[in-house]
Amino acid sequence: MTGPGSAALERYGEACWKSSAAAERAAVKPWVAAHRGRRARGERHPVYDFLFEYYSFPPGRLLRYSPGIGRILENGRRDYAGSKAWSPYAGRPDDVWLDPGAVPPRVAATAEWVAKLLAVIGERAGLFGCYGLHEWAMLYRQGIGDRRHRDWPLRVSEAQLEDAVERGALCCTHHDAFRFFTDAARPLNRGQPGPEARLANEQPACLHANMDLYKWSYKLSPWIPSLLLTEAFLLAAEIREVDMRASPYDLAGLGFSPIRIETEHGRAQYERLQRDFAARARPLREAILQECRKISAAIGRG
Repeated sequence: MTGPGSAALERYGEACWKSSAAAERAAVKPWVAAHRGRRARGERHPVYDFLFEYYSFPPGRLLRYSPGIGRILENGRRDYAGSKAWSPYAGRPDDVWLDPGAVPPRVAATAEWVAKLLAVIGERAGLFGCYGLHEWAMLYRQGIGDRRHRDWPLRVSEAQLEDAVERGALCCTHHDAFRFFTDAARPLNRGQPGPEARLANEQPACLHANMDLYKWSYKLSPWIPSLLLTEAFLLAAEIREVDMRASPYDLAGLGFSPIRIETEHGRAQYERLQRDFAARARPLREAILQECRKISAAIGRG
């Protein structure tokens, strides 16, 4: 069975896709519930708020299942009625699919650009040795009132923070981390990564580039499988924990033991974790890349 501009379509039986949807919801529902609970109580969280604020995908949409483009859900009309992205499949009104003809131009353009970015990242060797100093550079020679997480104390002195930044050979390659450096820290970085140079700078060892797999997934939702969105979110959550454990903040009260990157042992610990994340992100990046290409091929732009 084929559709316009597509390869053979996959048909997902009702029991199969509903089981998959339930498993995905179970994986992310605790995260969504915890965030909603904190928000209702007016509580801030220096680690996890990032996943819902910097990454601006509405939490409830993490709970929505999608098989992505090129796949048919048997008897899915009841669950997807009223959604603009979903259409009855030709000749079978109870079955639904993401019609390639309904892909918004914005999503098509995003898929093309993300494919280019993920492809070049995947071709590069990882640059290890940054040791998470971006969080330190965001505090370098900055007053307490200007800190992003000023309700949380530092675990190092101002002198130790400055020494770590000045001796640490800053080498951040990610614009969205670099842009939060203080004015005093930016000239100390090996490069000056701007938004227009992502394709030239981003690389597979970067914690932020690997967290961004979540961002690229939700920008393409529901046109790529929600399984990839779920996996990218869970990976981003793990990376964010390490990101903040390696920061100068004292978050022991929240249960986060520090990674003391100001020491040789801490730097080795950080790099081991960084290499593990890079290895785990690789197949996920490739899967998202293939889905981007599938979107482009389905609408005749591949």
